Amino acid sequence: MVDLQGQYKGIKETVDTSIAEILESAAYINGPYVHKFQEALENYLGVKHVIPCANGTDALQIAMMGLGLQPGDEVITADFTFAATVEVIGLLRLTPVLVDVEPDTFNIDPIAIEKAITPKTKAIVPVHLFGQAANMDAILEIAKKHNLYVIEDNAQGIGATYTFKNGEKKKTGNLGDVASTSFFPSKNLGCYGDGGAIFTNNDELAHTIRGIVNHGMYKRYHHDVVGVNSRLDSIQAAVLLAKLPKLDSYNAARRNAAKKYDAAFEDIKQLVIPAKNSCDGICNSCDCHVFHQYTLKVNGINRDELVAHLQSKEIPCGVYYPIPLHLQKAYADERYNEADFPITNQLVKEVISLPMHTELTDDQIDFITNTIIEFVSK
Repeated sequence: MVDLQGQYKGIKETVDTSIAEILESAAYINGPYVHKFQEALENYLGVKHVIPCANGTDALQIAMMGLGLQPGDEVITADFTFAATVEVIGLLRLTPVLVDVEPDTFNIDPIAIEKAITPKTKAIVPVHLFGQAANMDAILEIAKKHNLYVIEDNAQGIGATYTFKNGEKKKTGNLGDVASTSFFPSKNLGCYGDGGAIFTNNDELAHTIRGIVNHGMYKRYHHDVVGVNSRLDSIQAAVLLAKLPKLDSYNAARRNAAKKYDAAFEDIKQLVIPAKNSCDGICNSCDCHVFHQYTLKVNGINRDELVAHLQSKEIPCGVYYPIPLHLQKAYADERYNEADFPITNQLVKEVISLPMHTELTDDQIDFITNTIIEFVSK
């Protein structure tokens, strides 16, 4: 699904030199490379504060801790996403409120958000799923109307640009009150281990979060807030610093691969190609979608049989996600009504993600698409 070895070859000299320098200096935690990466990412996103941390799940949890959310506060998020988004809500003893998603973009449905708001609601967590920004115009309007925090889960969307209705453009991660991201190796901007970061333009919130990531300390052995141990190490920062200048070209390569997939599948009624919500369905030069995943919907064919067919040809694929969060044992709740999740319940039967990364060749794409067309044409 990803070719990290191939990508490494393009940055090998920079990465190897940087890691050797870190080994010589032994500045493994909060060293110069962490600070250099932090500043570079702030400049790239156009955000005032980037606070690196140990992983994307920590980033989302720390963002909620920084906002001072309290047990029992309700947090609305999408039912169709990876469990980490709701996991941290449960860990903090907040109340997750899962809502349905849009059928075309797979992102959280603003209409469903509005219906789910109660006096206990304190925050909305839109997930920029598969690399495409959620409908932030509508979400921010709802949040303003109801005085709610917006916490972006940008683990899959880094590098994407959201175009507001007024024409203003901003990077995802710089749209709400605070945002989190993951640098897991398979992400569009990934390190060679675990890593994450929190983004905000709020000076006071950034100060609080900087304490939280470091055991609640601003001065050694002075614990001013309840914190955690969550720091990005220097080696991971060096890898990220080598990759960041290439992120736009990496994402352009993903969009180019997506265009080729689209062209192969657009006239096949059994397959529904990904929607692009910010560019009228034409994704030749826009930057609305960074294709962390290229996810099809099947129509009138058996998805699991297609998965088996691809596997028989040694073509990797993924089903993200096979079980809705509201049906997961850990997050099941009698508050949920199946009638409230028609889109998610359908998507889990239909979606299939194809290989998507910066090193895909035309020959590989042809082999993948021809194998799928062969199956659906039977």
